[in-house]
Amino acid sequence: MVYFNVTVTEKGKKRIESLYAENKRDAISTAKKNFPKTMVIKAVEGDAPLEDKFAKLMEGFKKGSKKAIPIKDKIATISQIAVMTDAGIGINDALLEISENTDNAELAEMYLAMANDLNSGKSLTAAFQPHSDAFGSVAIAMTELGEKTGNVSESYKTLAEIMENQRDNAAKFKKAMKGPRNTLIAMGIAFTVLIMVVVPKFKGIFEKLGSDLPVPTLILLWLESVLSAYGIYILVTGVILLKTSQYFYKHSKEYKFHMDSIAIHPKFYLIHDAIFYSSMYSYNLVFTELVKAGIPVAEALETAVNMIDNSAIKKKLLTVNANISRGMGLGEALKLTGIYENMLLQMIKAGEQGGQLDAMLEKVTQYYKQKFADFIDNLSSAIEPIMMFFIACLVLLMALGIFMPMWGMGDAVSK
Repeated sequence: MVYFNVTVTEKGKKRIESLYAENKRDAISTAKKNFPKTMVIKAVEGDAPLEDKFAKLMEGFKKGSKKAIPIKDKIATISQIAVMTDAGIGINDALLEISENTDNAELAEMYLAMANDLNSGKSLTAAFQPHSDAFGSVAIAMTELGEKTGNVSESYKTLAEIMENQRDNAAKFKKAMKGPRNTLIAMGIAFTVLIMVVVPKFKGIFEKLGSDLPVPTLILLWLESVLSAYGIYILVTGVILLKTSQYFYKHSKEYKFHMDSIAIHPKFYLIHDAIFYSSMYSYNLVFTELVKAGIPVAEALETAVNMIDNSAIKKKLLTVNANISRGMGLGEALKLTGIYENMLLQMIKAGEQGGQLDAMLEKVTQYYKQKFADFIDNLSSAIEPIMMFFIACLVLLMALGIFMPMWGMGDAVSK
């Protein structure tokens, strides 16, 4: 949500009303609803007052501590909507039915709110929009697709498949990370015990002998003194920084863009691949489905780009529609983004020229789907070298920190 200063007039007098909205259009719409006796002149994005920022920060902390809705519950309800609408049941009746029968109280409340919004004249996409944090941008995009094509059932079947795929990939990711995580926990416990319990005893022994301690042991002693004196402060500071970063990531466009740009930098090869392939798969999936449904390319691109959560990738893809509106071909416009591989660009160009764009886009979508699946399947083996290097460094530091003073113990005694 963005803070807007909306200029309105009432009985010839101007004044500024401030409110939060998703975009300028929503800000004007909200102002008209909240101040019906006024005429809205303009809405300008601005900085929220300090007290509002603090309140939002606290609200973000509270939201971050709430338990997320299980994805299996979301998949079940989305599948129910697809089945019920396919059977000819109205979308409003379907939402009410699901609201009454789902076991998840939070989902029940959301679907009831959506049904009420539909009754008040809102579109299905507009009804889903306030719940985008719970369902994700993919649900909004597929809902919009269903409305544009007039086939909500088919769109929600595809949405359920996408969410199932996300669930399966998340399960594979957790499985791949289980071994490294457990190893890190074990190493962390061992390293902490060494630093806090064993190393200080060696310090006393060698101080009595008058021997100079080697550099690895000095490093361990320094870590022990820092953790003993400031350990709790370091922990609390780390938690505060993490929560603050999460808040600004959600509420500051500049901060989000900066962090997203870092995340997709090629140097972060695992993070880069995970974000890039998942984003490109989702983007091309929705784009392909829209083109196959007969939606104009420019309109399909505008909807598909909403699938992208990473603002750095999204910024590049937003240029595609702008270049197409200037008369540029799809293949050339995609080439200028620097995102697509040359092979994929050739396929898209061939599809444009041969009148088989939807078929070629489907192949591109399958390519990114396979690349993302391969990444998940090979994640464990990709992490192993990093883990081995990290563990080797810790073991070497511990071994040298303990045994090097022992090796010099004979020299210290002979003195």
